[in-house]
Amino acid sequence: MSKIQRAILSVTDKTGLVDFARKLEGMGVELISTGGTAKLLRDSGVGVKDISELTGFPEMLDGRVKTLHPNVHGGILHRRENASHRTAVAEHGIEPIDMVVVNLYAFEKTAAKPDVHFEELIENIDIGGPSMIRSAAKNFQDVAVVTSPADYDAIAEELAKSSGELSPATKWRLAQKAFATTAAYDSAIASTLERVSANGRFEFHSESGFPETLRLSFHKITDLRYGENPHQKAAMYSDGSGVGVANGRQLQGKELSYNNIVDLQASWDLAQEFEEPVCAIIKHTNPCGTATAKTLVEAYKKALECDPVSAFGGVIGVNRTVDGEAAEEMAKLFLEVIAAPSFDDAAKAKFASKKNLRLVEINHAPQKWVLKNVSGGILVQDTDLRSLQEDDLKVVTKRPPTAEEKRALLFAWKVSKHVKSNAILYARDGQTVGVGAGQMSRVDSCRIGAMKAVLPLKGTVAASDAFFPFPDGVEEIAKVGATAIIQPGGSVRDKEVIEAADRLGMAMIFTGVRHFRH
Repeated sequence: MSKIQRAILSVTDKTGLVDFARKLEGMGVELISTGGTAKLLRDSGVGVKDISELTGFPEMLDGRVKTLHPNVHGGILHRRENASHRTAVAEHGIEPIDMVVVNLYAFEKTAAKPDVHFEELIENIDIGGPSMIRSAAKNFQDVAVVTSPADYDAIAEELAKSSGELSPATKWRLAQKAFATTAAYDSAIASTLERVSANGRFEFHSESGFPETLRLSFHKITDLRYGENPHQKAAMYSDGSGVGVANGRQLQGKELSYNNIVDLQASWDLAQEFEEPVCAIIKHTNPCGTATAKTLVEAYKKALECDPVSAFGGVIGVNRTVDGEAAEEMAKLFLEVIAAPSFDDAAKAKFASKKNLRLVEINHAPQKWVLKNVSGGILVQDTDLRSLQEDDLKVVTKRPPTAEEKRALLFAWKVSKHVKSNAILYARDGQTVGVGAGQMSRVDSCRIGAMKAVLPLKGTVAASDAFFPFPDGVEEIAKVGATAIIQPGGSVRDKEVIEAADRLGMAMIFTGVRHFRH
């Protein structure tokens, strides 16, 4: 191992940098820096040498050229044990650089800005930073490369304990992280620019709206205890956006399991369908109870009424802050996870005694795509975010739905979208009553949804995620007392299905929209 004697620091994310630089300075490390980084350190009282003193050239072209110089890359790349390398750098007066602390221009944040200008996008493509990172990572035996503020404390601690040296294992770990950083950065640039035409406008060149090459970059958050079953290994990765389920903040409880996370996503997605306070109780990705109300506690009570047996050990998703009153009721039931935008102090205090209950705060962001693995590849589709418009609704029966039935139908339609196909959902306005999920036959889903109902079915409405292939489904729904149906339509037997509804005195709405969920 060799002592760290000289470091170059050039960062966009300046989190924790001043403290780290002070620690390096205190260990006798000579600090070299660029632009805004050098100014920050100097203004903070940290001794630092400008990069121009090392290169003999001023920073030029609006900062485009500052570190692309033999005195920088020669100092990083030469192998210390190679005699010819040592001779070459000595001949040209190049001094060794033992540590490179660099993170990159915030290209992805820039690309995410609404109506970002093409010129701004291009200027936020970092050149010198990736070059230094790759040089240092390639020469990891001699140079430590630090790309994340999250590593500052551990590195400083190891240097302090080892008289200014880092172990080969640490340098290798940092190099691996560095190459992953530049790979993700280049992938983000390539994926973004693929959507930019020659005139600087954002547009996909393929008619489908999907990129010709799909580049994905995620970093591991944690290994999970196991996957769907104990013999399967699993881990969770993040896209780094800070939003969504993968980036949720767990406030208490046991480690989330693979199945917890899958159900958590299902509960969260359903809760986001509604503007009014809603509670969705999920079991094995299907809603066993969903309800809306004026308050969250009322919504929870109504959701629980639908199927209190299945709700035991379930996962809850809500779209409001969980308050003390809602927490008081939820705490009476054994639950695995509660997902919410936030929990107030009263709720946290109430749940504190339930040590195993996971509380997760989530910042919402709609998913753009849904991905599914297939052997040898991957399927990609737009997320099903299609909401009904008034123009979509077509009354096809002689009797139109009453105002109350229509409200119930629209509520049922939103929930049915989140039930596994074939899906049949019985509901009243603002409350599910029976859920028939995941059956091979739609008529069986009609029967099972009715069989699962605890609340009275008479006067309910029904939603179907896809069309009825035969009139028998409508007949089963009418048999249990439901009075109206919402469904996409589109079957070759639509006429027979409508005739059955008319014969039974039911109202039926076609939406023209299907919501299969496989």
